[in-house]
Amino acid sequence: MYATERQQLIQHLVTAEGRVAVVDLARRFGVTTETVRRDLDQLEGLGTIRRVHGGAVPRTRASTAELSLAERTGRAGDAKLAIAERALRAIPVDFEGSVYLDAGTTTAAIAHLLAQRPVGFRPLEVVTHSMTVAHLLAGAPGLSLTAIGGRVRGLTAAAVGADTVRAVSRLRPDIAFIGTNGLSTAFGLSTPDPDEAAVKRAVIAAARRTFVVADADKLDAELLVSFGDLSDIDVLVSDAPPHGDLADALNDADAEVWIA
Repeated sequence: MYATERQQLIQHLVTAEGRVAVVDLARRFGVTTETVRRDLDQLEGLGTIRRVHGGAVPRTRASTAELSLAERTGRAGDAKLAIAERALRAIPVDFEGSVYLDAGTTTAAIAHLLAQRPVGFRPLEVVTHSMTVAHLLAGAPGLSLTAIGGRVRGLTAAAVGADTVRAVSRLRPDIAFIGTNGLSTAFGLSTPDPDEAAVKRAVIAAARRTFVVADADKLDAELLVSFGDLSDIDVLVSDAPPHGDLADALNDADAEVWIA
């Protein structure tokens, strides 16, 4: 296969899948990782992709781009489930306290697992402003659920607005599981929507410990609105380790990193 043909296929994969990994591309095309990196460098030079650690994402990925909940549910499903399983180690059998679940597909995976907890766990108080999470946990045994209301964004099924922020600010959950659209050294935690950012910021301020759950696609990404600094993160749970400046910055911020 000629380099130009391979690069065209790589560009198509980036557009179709949203993110590609160097190792996967090398295996797919039967070439070395160095060859793939040269391909990605050339494509980035042409302005068709953007290089990220370990792979590439579409160049057209804008700071306000946001997939619907239905679109995001089908992406990186295995990674999100693995992250959820790893994150739930923060809630052992003898855990007594309260948990806040943010809106998002990874936190929904956590809710799905919580609803299936076996007999023997202590009762758990769960709070959320996500209509999806509330639906998953409604009636689950061993759980007491509080759903916070507000104006519901159709794109994410999350309650937002001043009333939601005020309700969150009156809480003090022991653990908050927070989703993010982006996590970078310079911009911290970010999301495309200002209203969602305000709620996330309130949850972080209210919680005693903050667990950020983010798959590898979110690492080194920056969206429109920052809602938290790296110093706000107690634990980052991801399916891939951060590298380079981001890894150093998380270490400097005393944030633990758990790999699913």
